[in-house]
Amino acid sequence: MKSYEKYRQKNTYDLILLMKLLSLFFVCMMIYHKSNAITVFHQQNYGYFDVIPLGICTILIIFVYYMWYRSVQLRHINDRLKLFDIIEIMIFMSIFSSLIIMSGSYLSSLKFLFLFIIIPSAIQFGLVSGLIVAVLSSIIILLIDYFAFSYSTVNQFFESDLILVGIFILTACLLGYYVKQEKEYKEYLLRLADMDDLTEVYKHRFFQDELTKKFQIAQNSHQPLSLVFVDIDYFKYYNDINGHQSGDAALKKIANIFKTCLRPNDILARYGGEEFAILLPNTDEKQAAQIAEEIRSEVEKEPFYGEENQPNGKLTVSAGVSCYPNRAMTKKDLINSADEALNKAKLFNRNRVEIYSSLLQELKDDIGDEHIDLVSSIKTLISIINAKDRYTYGHVERVVIFCQLISEYLGLDEHEQKILRYGAYLHDIGKIEVSKEILNKKMPLTKEEWDVLKKHPENGVIILKQVEALKEVLPVILHHHERYDGTGYPNGLKGEEIPYLARILSVADSFDTMTSNRPYKLRMNYDEAIAEIQKCSNYQFDPEIVKAFTEVVRLNKESFHKLK
Repeated sequence: MKSYEKYRQKNTYDLILLMKLLSLFFVCMMIYHKSNAITVFHQQNYGYFDVIPLGICTILIIFVYYMWYRSVQLRHINDRLKLFDIIEIMIFMSIFSSLIIMSGSYLSSLKFLFLFIIIPSAIQFGLVSGLIVAVLSSIIILLIDYFAFSYSTVNQFFESDLILVGIFILTACLLGYYVKQEKEYKEYLLRLADMDDLTEVYKHRFFQDELTKKFQIAQNSHQPLSLVFVDIDYFKYYNDINGHQSGDAALKKIANIFKTCLRPNDILARYGGEEFAILLPNTDEKQAAQIAEEIRSEVEKEPFYGEENQPNGKLTVSAGVSCYPNRAMTKKDLINSADEALNKAKLFNRNRVEIYSSLLQELKDDIGDEHIDLVSSIKTLISIINAKDRYTYGHVERVVIFCQLISEYLGLDEHEQKILRYGAYLHDIGKIEVSKEILNKKMPLTKEEWDVLKKHPENGVIILKQVEALKEVLPVILHHHERYDGTGYPNGLKGEEIPYLARILSVADSFDTMTSNRPYKLRMNYDEAIAEIQKCSNYQFDPEIVKAFTEVVRLNKESFHKLK
């Protein structure tokens, strides 16, 4: 649609240029053939009679073409009246006025030349501009009539000039009104292309275009740009219970709530079925989180039909926030990080706002400047492991989320939660010492290969033990493969001997292993995996942690599926 509009606009300006050139050729013809238009130039040397008009014609043609070139090519195509356009119009009107005076004043037959400036003005700039040019042209003609003829005679041309004035104004009105109608219709078509019919917010495609533009502006101006993804909680359940008409009404109502909470320059789009995206220019993550929280709160307070049947008794929304440049350095990273923050908000019991956070950034803040290079090394090591083992890719992120959920359910304090998150994030870093062939082997491992793989907890501790800030994390990494009955590795610890956080990580790690495809076996579904974990309770896993994790999976089963 936009490419077509540029094509149409270019053709319009080509037409305007053609009209200007035609008017010049016509004026030049009048100068050359009407001797009374150049009598002021006819001096004693009659030989100059032919040269002067030709010179004037050439200069006028070059001047007008240069004026148009400067107006359109250098300023780019624009339909708004600017100072340069006003100057151009005034110069044309001056030229036409001079020609009329030179060719007989009120008796001149060249008064219609003003149409050549009225028509382009109305086409290019619209009704108001066209009318202004038409009125000015009419005033010039009537003033010429008023001052030029003798008071002792009757100006027989005044009446016909009044008709010409009417033609000027009528032409400007008709063309201006047509342009106005065309512009409104174009805006209507653009609205159909860019706006969602149901919610009357922008569509996904328009949002992507605007994100590209705003991101470029943010980069050039060094200003923050925040992105908020908002998803309606349990909306499929709401549709199933109350019907799609009620669902559509709820979507429209929620979109209107969003609009009341946003600022004029913010961009709201329907990103998916029940998911919305909000682009917040020149807004840091703290301000974005405040706006998202206001939206969440307003939706929660608003009554909706049938919301009492929702799992939490209300129709609510969850939101994820990310910001350039603090949390993301590219447009793709901004989208991914906001989406990840939204997934966390939905996993952590919904009806909440989550700001994207990176464990690597937390590590960087915690370990101190003396080990700052280690953060980059850890990131590199994890990337290498992900490249070697397709299974590991995504596994670490899911285990971190599982551990966060179960730690909140068990009521661990902030420090314990952080240690567990770090342990979950780094628990497989020792696999850097394991070959790609062993990690991706499609057959069961041999005893020698299994012995190599079993060393990865110890290898991870060796890599990280130099960092004092991670001292409390090392036991979680080292013992996450110990078994509750004492038959695990590397130290064969039993029951309460196994660090509590390592026992939590063991359940989360095993659950994700069971529900993920491995080279040598297909994944289990969640019910099968929970049944297997319960079966292994009291001899592989801590029974109290199994009980807690089973409840966490039950509460978040729908959200867990989105992680796979």
